[in-house]
Amino acid sequence: MLDAHGFDPFVEGLCARFYDAGERGGRPGLAPGVYFRCLLVGYFEGIDSERGIDWRCNGSLSLKGFLGVPLDEPAPDHSTISRTRRLVDLETHADVFRFLLAVLANHGLVDGKTVGVDSTTLEANAAMRSIVRRDTGEGYREFLARLAGESGIETPTREDLARIDKRRKNKASNDDWENPHDPDAKIAKMKDGTTHAAHKAEHAVDLGEGGHGAILAVNVCDAAAGDTATLADTIVAATGNLAALKDDERVAGKVADDVAAEAVLDKGYHSNEVLLDLEAMGVRGYASEPDRGRRAWDGGLDARDAVYANRRRVRGERGRRLLRSRGEKLERTFAHCYETGGMRRLHLRGRENVAKRVLVHAAAFNVGLLMRVRYGLRKPRTLTARAAAAARAGLCALVRGVRDACAAITTAELLRSFDRMVSRPLVSRRAA
Repeated sequence: MLDAHGFDPFVEGLCARFYDAGERGGRPGLAPGVYFRCLLVGYFEGIDSERGIDWRCNGSLSLKGFLGVPLDEPAPDHSTISRTRRLVDLETHADVFRFLLAVLANHGLVDGKTVGVDSTTLEANAAMRSIVRRDTGEGYREFLARLAGESGIETPTREDLARIDKRRKNKASNDDWENPHDPDAKIAKMKDGTTHAAHKAEHAVDLGEGGHGAILAVNVCDAAAGDTATLADTIVAATGNLAALKDDERVAGKVADDVAAEAVLDKGYHSNEVLLDLEAMGVRGYASEPDRGRRAWDGGLDARDAVYANRRRVRGERGRRLLRSRGEKLERTFAHCYETGGMRRLHLRGRENVAKRVLVHAAAFNVGLLMRVRYGLRKPRTLTARAAAAARAGLCALVRGVRDACAAITTAELLRSFDRMVSRPLVSRRAA
């Protein structure tokens, strides 16, 4: 499919400015098409690290064929993949994402009128035990030991430090602490309730009537920022990607005329400011409203009108249908990209590096959507599981056949065979 749409020539032309003609000597660089295909393998095989991609590609002849690497040569080394990632900038990764989104639009899988937005947290490659104070550079244990000394405990034990830490408020504030290995990572509560240094990934997903849940934009942002603070950037990114599709003469007629005209949101995005901003942007909001009780508007008539209009839309038939579609299509992107796709726990550091990998991961999700909807194909791991299930079913059928054949031998036949064996004349050892 990638070859049919000219993927490799496109990315080679896109990345030409990052390569020289070999005048400076040295080892030849990794071809851009091979690099991006390696990252696609990471999604389809559920591999989170570049070392894992290296190991998997070198152990599979079929993946070498997908990469275009000769079977008698090694696949790209993980260090080469990492160096190429640092070499190619973020905007180029975004261009590759838009190219594959245009492939989906060319097959009629992108509508673009209704956009659903939601976010999730990704655990950063930064341990909580490594955080330091922003003002003094102290580690967490050194900071507690200093507090213990100020309170009169000269040689505090671990129990003393735990008791002092328990009485403190705002223990892990991002205003006071940072991780020196990944300053972009922020302390946040994960979906399972634990606290880690994390990044936030926000998806804009196509929920239009003619769409199939394609990812329209990905925004990797500050994990400490609230959903209401990052929504506008994500919608602007989705609008820009859809506008680029409309400008492409190959797919211009296959996308809705009024792109990003509606936004479907959960309760975390509901606020007066968000609804007013959506009205200013010309976007109809469908935001689930939390139960805040009876509200006093205190002269905020514009906010009141925006909230009441959103409430009417959400309670209507179309609003309920869109919210159901949000739960079906939008949440699925997180499961595929970060659970089965293996990116819930990051191995990269720095928001830009994370954004590069997440962008290609989302592009691979869209490729998988095209394979599933248009060609009826599944992920390679799913095909392997189906083959294993078929082998198990064949083995079970063989065992059942042997069991049925054995059961066909009746007890009478067994007794007759035993009688014939007993009535056979015995030959003495001496005669023998």
